[in-house]
Amino acid sequence: MPTHATTTPPPLRDRRAFLQYFSCIGLGSTLLPGVLWAKVSAGAEITAATIAAAEEVAGVKFDDAERAMMVESLKSQEALLEALHKVSLPNEVPPALVFDPRPPAPARSATRAKGAKGPAVRTSAVPRRAAVPSDLEALAFLPVTELAALVKARRVSSLALTEMYLARLRKYDPLLKCVVTLTEERALKQARAADAEIRAGRYRGPLHGIPWGAKDLFAVAGYPTTWGTAPYKDQMIAEDAEVVKRLDAAGAVLVAKLTLGELAMGDVWFGGMTRNPWKPEQGSSGSSAGPASATAAGLVAFALGTETLGSISSPSTRCGTTGLRPTFGRVPRTGAMALSWSMDKAGPLCRSVEDCALVLDAIRGADGRDPAAVDAPYAFDAGRTLRSLRVGYVKSAFERDEKDYPNKAFDAASLDVLRSLGAKLTPVELPDLPYAPMRVILLAEGAAAFDELTRSGRDKEMAAQEKGSWPNTFRTARFIPAVDYVNANRLRSIAIREWGKLMADYDVLVTPTEFKELVATNLTGHPAVILPNGFRPDGTPVSLTFLGKIDGEGAMLEAANAYQRATGWNKRVPTLKV
Repeated sequence: MPTHATTTPPPLRDRRAFLQYFSCIGLGSTLLPGVLWAKVSAGAEITAATIAAAEEVAGVKFDDAERAMMVESLKSQEALLEALHKVSLPNEVPPALVFDPRPPAPARSATRAKGAKGPAVRTSAVPRRAAVPSDLEALAFLPVTELAALVKARRVSSLALTEMYLARLRKYDPLLKCVVTLTEERALKQARAADAEIRAGRYRGPLHGIPWGAKDLFAVAGYPTTWGTAPYKDQMIAEDAEVVKRLDAAGAVLVAKLTLGELAMGDVWFGGMTRNPWKPEQGSSGSSAGPASATAAGLVAFALGTETLGSISSPSTRCGTTGLRPTFGRVPRTGAMALSWSMDKAGPLCRSVEDCALVLDAIRGADGRDPAAVDAPYAFDAGRTLRSLRVGYVKSAFERDEKDYPNKAFDAASLDVLRSLGAKLTPVELPDLPYAPMRVILLAEGAAAFDELTRSGRDKEMAAQEKGSWPNTFRTARFIPAVDYVNANRLRSIAIREWGKLMADYDVLVTPTEFKELVATNLTGHPAVILPNGFRPDGTPVSLTFLGKIDGEGAMLEAANAYQRATGWNKRVPTLKV
């Protein structure tokens, strides 16, 4: 066998010969991180020059300004990788990635038959309104459960509701910047069809005739799907996203495509910054910025968003909506923008827990195209009490000093409410693991999802160009070694196992809404519901988080609903001035 021990590699500038040389000795073309990290491990500092050298091997080209911005980001990334290297991973620990050679199962109909035992979702009784107001804007902030009762009884038409919400979208969007595209023609056609069906006695269920909005990373045929950023603002996708098809089948009426921060980060998009209805000088947070803002402002009855690492939780907290992040794989993502294939999740932002339960029932289940989407049992009963649920609370998180925990009084009061409702709160602690290094999974997958955008240089068209923005992050993530990506997923396997042990004894965990639990549970795939639990002196909301078992949304939502019905924080509405 020939040896290359004394062979001198060709000059780095001759990229093809350089790659051929290293391919001969079994290193292939994986030298992008190798060149950089080998220099770093030998004591060299990360500089624009070392980045340029690695670019030659990787086949990418950045300019001087981009390299200068990447230097500090790469040093931060290096710290994450060093933290990952400190974790001992026994050989038997696999990565949290499963190869499945089976093709997806055949797609089922979006109009799934209900089980023999009745509907999966049982909501509370809705009191009959003595009279419907002549000005329908008075209904704008009602939850879906109450709007549905009016539509079903034909006391309010779907067309009237649709026209009312379209008018509010036009009126308040200049203030809130939460709309990318109104789907007016589609909406009016759907509303008229809903009214005709209901008159004929063909009522499809509680979403029939209810106007809603979609985060603009869900494809809708005939309308742009912009992903919130200039490089894609004219993008047209010919087929509706699966969740859109399912809500169509439920009879819901799509009135608008709502904003998201660029490529699902933050609240800044090519049209500006989406605003918080409670404090319009403040951003609505993101990336489900438009769905949270529009729902909180009474511009839609509910909305659909997505979360990869906080994109439902954060804007729900900021805008005071009730946001549901389902279990990973509970809802198909077919037709939605991919950011991280192993972390992206789709879910509703609503005005109540019961509304979230209804919307989840309409969109859940496998579709035969998203390989992560599965069919799993689901049931929700609004009448269930906390006495029958096993409830844990993250004791140390609630007991921190108030100077480091500004929402302590709100959260302590929430625990008191839960106890008054009969909950036996058991103190628990979250698995103590290094979650931050596992964020390289999202960074690597995101960079892969938008590889073409980076290579084309069109990332320069994006609105945000700071160090922490996607263009720089995607460039930086190209220097994550493949070995570290795999090992981060192996560490993720440990996290999944430890969280499984923790949740085995509980139906739901109550925790402050904060970064540690957010990162951990987005990595492990656990569901969460985030709901308002008070308001600051300046009138802005704060939130509490309920966590559930994998595919345990039913019990989690039941616990959150009991709390919400006892407190009513979700019934407050912002005062909008234009």
